[in-house]
Amino acid sequence: MTRTLRGRLKASSLHLLFTLIVAASVAAIVFLLWYPWPYDEVSGGFGLFVLIVGVDMVLGPTITLVVFDVRKPRKELWRDMSVIVGMQLAGLAYGAHTMYVARPVVLALEDDRFRAVIAASVVEQELPEAPESLRSLSITGPRLVNTRAVTKEEKMDAIFAAFGGADLGMRPSFWQEWGAPGRAQALKVGKPLAELLGRRQAQSEVIHAAVNKTGKPIEQLIYIPLLARRTDWSVLLDKSTGDPVGFVAVDGF
Repeated sequence: MTRTLRGRLKASSLHLLFTLIVAASVAAIVFLLWYPWPYDEVSGGFGLFVLIVGVDMVLGPTITLVVFDVRKPRKELWRDMSVIVGMQLAGLAYGAHTMYVARPVVLALEDDRFRAVIAASVVEQELPEAPESLRSLSITGPRLVNTRAVTKEEKMDAIFAAFGGADLGMRPSFWQEWGAPGRAQALKVGKPLAELLGRRQAQSEVIHAAVNKTGKPIEQLIYIPLLARRTDWSVLLDKSTGDPVGFVAVDGF
């Protein structure tokens, strides 16, 4: 092995190690704050992260392997590496920003379904009309809310907004802090989980695993479908309280 090739391999390996450290730091922010389970799957956070970081991890060290040459003057070598690292960090920053604006900020009960709403989908001009505690978008996972009923005067506006892609869960003027009204609505529309199990026998293992995570017997649980960007899940709720206690990766419709 030539001295030049050894130098390139060493530089590329060090670059890969640096990239792994940075990626691990970003992953901690993404999955502990922006996309806590199950939203890494529900909202596509895991797949987006793998795509962004995977490209970053491959391109940076690969370019270093090609460009690095111990025979170059030190000044030229530092310039080349600075450009590579700068481009890599810029790409990672852009990817992180993309994940930030796509993070789920609200889990909203809309009549007979929950919706995981991402930051980019929120009608931000309506935020001043939301309850005070909900006027800023969360960076630590979705807040649980329910949507209030549409008044007669608001009905046509709500219909046109929905046609434009702004469902009630995306409109802060309809948000309500989770409380007695939300729990009552959940108990009203929720269905016994045993019913979902009967319709989805092929996914019985997934359902039973989700039940075990709640620590409650299946007879104590009801479910409501969950709509999200990437896939449809179901929210599990305690039938005594109406509060969410878990999730299951099964389409509830």
